[in-house]
Amino acid sequence: MAIQNVFNRIELKYLLNAEEKEKLLELMEDKMVPDEHGEATIRNIYYDTDTFLLIRRSIEKPKYKEKLRVRSYTKTKDEDKIFVELKKKCKNVVFKRRIFIPQRDAISFLAGNDLPADEFDRADAKPADKQIAREITYFRDMYETLKPVVYLSYDREAFFGKDDKGFRITFDRNIMYRTDRLSLSEDPGGLKLIGEDQSLMEVKLGGGMPLWLAGFLSDKHIFKASFSKYGAAYKDMVKRGEVNVSDI
Repeated sequence: MAIQNVFNRIELKYLLNAEEKEKLLELMEDKMVPDEHGEATIRNIYYDTDTFLLIRRSIEKPKYKEKLRVRSYTKTKDEDKIFVELKKKCKNVVFKRRIFIPQRDAISFLAGNDLPADEFDRADAKPADKQIAREITYFRDMYETLKPVVYLSYDREAFFGKDDKGFRITFDRNIMYRTDRLSLSEDPGGLKLIGEDQSLMEVKLGGGMPLWLAGFLSDKHIFKASFSKYGAAYKDMVKRGEVNVSDI
């Protein structure tokens, strides 16, 4: 199966309770199709500087912001491939670029080392992968002290439109973070960032929102939420005293 490594789309977020989610799932039955992988537990490790510069800039809500993370959909071993993702956002438009490489190479690369010379010379490599690797390298080198700072996981249900596969809705539950055991080879777990009955819904669009979804959100008085998973984790870290902002 082909892996998509470049995304340019609008992403809107909403916090739903269990009843709201159930009603929406009923409405989606004849309009959307579950992702072929079904429900997945997504594991991420976010990279930042010694002073958490990337997330501090992000939560100030600038017009442009960027993040760097590694991601997997299963518990990994060194030889398993994972995603290295550079995510940029300008207003509501998200630009995501990623490469898919063995975990051992990803960790070494983000620590400042070169990628193996033959990494993108294999038969299944995409021509654009080399360019994306150069972009991530430039980003890594610009922020000289990047290191893994947060492990963030959640259970995701994903759907795409029957008539438009570029239109996606995802529901994330059990959003948790921790600041130790920062490896995708470790099991998920940590401190929860949303309530037991809540789901973070992300609506991902290439264009306008379908009228049926806009109508549902309006009727139920569900409004767009400003919610960043890593941002929420950072704020909780500050609240718990794990980050002393006076030292930054």
